[in-house]
Amino acid sequence: MAAFLMAASRAAEPGRVHVAIEIPHGPVVEALIERGFSVRAINPKQMDRFRDRFTMAGAKDDSRDAEVMASSLRTDPRCFRRLVPTDPVVVELREFSRIAEELGIERNRLANRLREQLWRYFRVLLELEDDMSAEWLLQLWEAAPTPQKAGRLREASVTAILKRCRIRRLTASDVREALKKPPLSLAAGTVEAASDPRRFADPAHPPAQSADQGHRASSRRAHRSPRSARGIRGDGEIEPGQKKQRDPVVLASLPGVGRTVLATLLAEAPDPLQRRDYPALRSLTGVAPVTRRSGKSWIVVRRQACHPRLANAVYHWARVAIQHDPKSRAKYAELRRRGHSHGRVLRSVADRLLNVACAMLKSGTLFNPALAAQKAP
Repeated sequence: MAAFLMAASRAAEPGRVHVAIEIPHGPVVEALIERGFSVRAINPKQMDRFRDRFTMAGAKDDSRDAEVMASSLRTDPRCFRRLVPTDPVVVELREFSRIAEELGIERNRLANRLREQLWRYFRVLLELEDDMSAEWLLQLWEAAPTPQKAGRLREASVTAILKRCRIRRLTASDVREALKKPPLSLAAGTVEAASDPRRFADPAHPPAQSADQGHRASSRRAHRSPRSARGIRGDGEIEPGQKKQRDPVVLASLPGVGRTVLATLLAEAPDPLQRRDYPALRSLTGVAPVTRRSGKSWIVVRRQACHPRLANAVYHWARVAIQHDPKSRAKYAELRRRGHSHGRVLRSVADRLLNVACAMLKSGTLFNPALAAQKAP
């Protein structure tokens, strides 16, 4: 492919060959970047609009798309985003953060199924724990899957489960008394039918327990990755004698930023963070509204074209920030007083936090809540 591009373009150096592509990742993109070609990506929706320049009939084929992208890259290069090699730490962080999120969704889905199954024939377990994905409850259910077996469960076995999972709010006697309650009268075969699907995924563990263990493992890997993200660091100017902090440390000092939010920001938006690009971060996270203005009509709506993982991360970032940051809490209260919805206000709070984050990243300083009070008259 590289030889073909060099021959077709008649260029002496790969860096002078510009390649336009829709999908910004994959082995083809990595091979082209590795060989020194200038690879630029475009959003498929923008590509669809550029296609209207060449045909209005809606026809689409690969050869026409190649011509459209080549012409668009020549006339409108600002609409394309140049792709650069991704830091290996960012690749690892992105992979484990996405796995952790997907396994978390899977765990919640299986926990809801488990709740429905237990509600049918084993409601005593629902009284012991609200979280159906709790490790100790899954181990207890593994040891006593039916009310008949639960009544014969030894106190030593319950003590071992509570000790292994570090449960102190319940004692073994409390659990045994709850398990000894008389079960509901059910039709013949209901208990066997309701307790059997728990082994459809893994013969050794219930599916909810397998998803919970995988979620914990991937979360630990994702939380450890920001500590080694040495390549994620800016080059902004700072005052003489001032120590510049690394980007993960700066972001972690902001109110509301936990390990999961930090990992998502570093994994899904490394380029805008390195450029300190506040407008790009607003668009990616969905906090920048969309204005539709024509004549006397002026409508402002929520931005739907955004990165779903980043949008979810900044939502929880703002939600936690209003609990710990007085300025974010005051902004939330004022906008709610004006009649805005909860989600709309959280997007405004997140917009301010992104602006503060970009300013801190440029200066390389940590968050100081007393700084605003000092600057106030």
